[in-house]
Amino acid sequence: MRHLLWTLLLCPLLAAARDNRENDHAQWKRDIAAFQATDRAQPPAAGAVLFIGSSSIRMWNSLATDFPQVRTLNRGFGGSEIDDATFFADRIVAPYHPRAIVMYAGDNDLADGDSPAHLRDDFAAFVRKARSYDADVPIAFIAIKPSVARKVLLPKIREANALVRAYAASQRDVSYLDVFTPMLGSDGQPQSRWFIADGLHMNRQGYALWTGVVETWLDATLR
Repeated sequence: MRHLLWTLLLCPLLAAARDNRENDHAQWKRDIAAFQATDRAQPPAAGAVLFIGSSSIRMWNSLATDFPQVRTLNRGFGGSEIDDATFFADRIVAPYHPRAIVMYAGDNDLADGDSPAHLRDDFAAFVRKARSYDADVPIAFIAIKPSVARKVLLPKIREANALVRAYAASQRDVSYLDVFTPMLGSDGQPQSRWFIADGLHMNRQGYALWTGVVETWLDATLR
């Protein structure tokens, strides 16, 4: 009887938690539906390098020309956080069986109040989810960039990057790609030279820097 009572009490709580989790990610359903519609119209071939994450990925419109040696697939959706990519991974990771995955996210996580440790744990959860589909897929995390617009977050960005770097070093074929350090000025502060007017999103010069870092990783990983 006691077990039955606990079950009756817990079921509504579990259902509410599940509904809240769905609601947390509901704002991206239109973006995900658009990806799925594109996939139905033009099914992507398996084995591309999947770029996934927030607006810095979404706005990377030159992926195909920046990485002509591989097929690329852009599944960035602006404003998203790491756990959004994990939540929708069954729709925007699993179907593609990517040759490698490159993730950029984290700015929004920290701006939304996530701790650096929480961010690291969310990335670890993404890795586990992606590896549940393809156990050997190499995964790279592009370091959280030092944005001019989010200069106040710089201490947390440093801490989060260090935690992700340490986590990646403990895993097989998980890499931390350091774009953070070369984007800083000699004074250790964010530089406007990499960004468009909003101080948050990158210009062509910023993407050129990222391309060099990612290309080095791809060359070493996929050779």
